[in-house]
Amino acid sequence: MTSARVEVERFSLTSSKPFDAVVAALKSAVGQPDMVEFFKATRATNSFPDLERVVQRGLGRTGLMLFAEFDLGDILRRETGAKAPRIMRFVVGNPLIMKDMVKHVPDAGSYAPVTILIDERPDGVHVTYDKMESYLLPYGSSAALTVARNLDAKITTLLRECAN
Repeated sequence: MTSARVEVERFSLTSSKPFDAVVAALKSAVGQPDMVEFFKATRATNSFPDLERVVQRGLGRTGLMLFAEFDLGDILRRETGAKAPRIMRFVVGNPLIMKDMVKHVPDAGSYAPVTILIDERPDGVHVTYDKMESYLLPYGSSAALTVARNLDAKITTLLRECAN
């Protein structure tokens, strides 16, 4: 058994925009395929070029897609009532980018697709992302780090757009 410590770099912005506007900006920038149909279509492909075409159809203008969303605030509101802050977790990524990382560092599959957290706080709407580069640094793969840095740039650009 092995155990390793991974230090994570968190990217965070605070927006003065309303929560719903930040969420809408994120959702408008990423593809939102029906995930059941998407996975059926990917499993039905017979070649990598066919798989790439299926993935490309599911991507939004940012080259990313929404895999899942979790309304964490809804769980809080069940306990504390309607005044609980809104908190949404979005699982976002691109299977082709993930492939490019895991072929160099299989453990990258533990971190991709990535999580984007959008939550309300007294000082505004926080938009948060843990950088993929920080997860992969301990593995020492320059090829995986190059892919991770490109993904980080794509995600942080998206979050800046959503927050501003």
